[in-house]
Amino acid sequence: MSDLLTPSQTVGPFLSIGLTWMHGHLVVAEDSPGAIRISGVLRDGNGAPVTDGMVETWQADPDGRFDHPDDPRGASGSGFEGFGRCATDGEGRYEIVTVEPGALGDGQAPHIDVSVFARGLLDRVVTRLYFPDEAEANAADPLLSSLPPERAATLVARPAGEGALRFDIRLQGEGETVFLQI
Repeated sequence: MSDLLTPSQTVGPFLSIGLTWMHGHLVVAEDSPGAIRISGVLRDGNGAPVTDGMVETWQADPDGRFDHPDDPRGASGSGFEGFGRCATDGEGRYEIVTVEPGALGDGQAPHIDVSVFARGLLDRVVTRLYFPDEAEANAADPLLSSLPPERAATLVARPAGEGALRFDIRLQGEGETVFLQI
């Protein structure tokens, strides 16, 4: 048997070399009005922390718009990038500082798209984070309402104190986070 690593075992070491983001985990400055701190732990199928992963987020601005030409309504011109990226630490923890996005206006509840890169994954996996204070919008959201309640619960962050939310991600196994086909 060879001691050489397979491509899926080498994803982690390259995260810090080729996938850094200039603003890192700060989608907005920590002292921005309405800033929230989203933190959690990335876990593998055995429940062990993934210490060499990366969590990436992308979202609309507080008005539910994107400052991007692909926004069907046209780029908002707000300058809001809506993008964050955070490597997990030695305990599998990550943290993103952002603001709650607005609803997109197409029936989807306010949410943040979340991508996970980690060892053993040849491609990212994608999920969503929904907000616990949006119960009515969450109940009407096409994705959340299509899932059994226990599965939908894996997509809703939990309050974690003033201006803070907790969103743990489980890649496989009991309590696995719902991932989307893209």
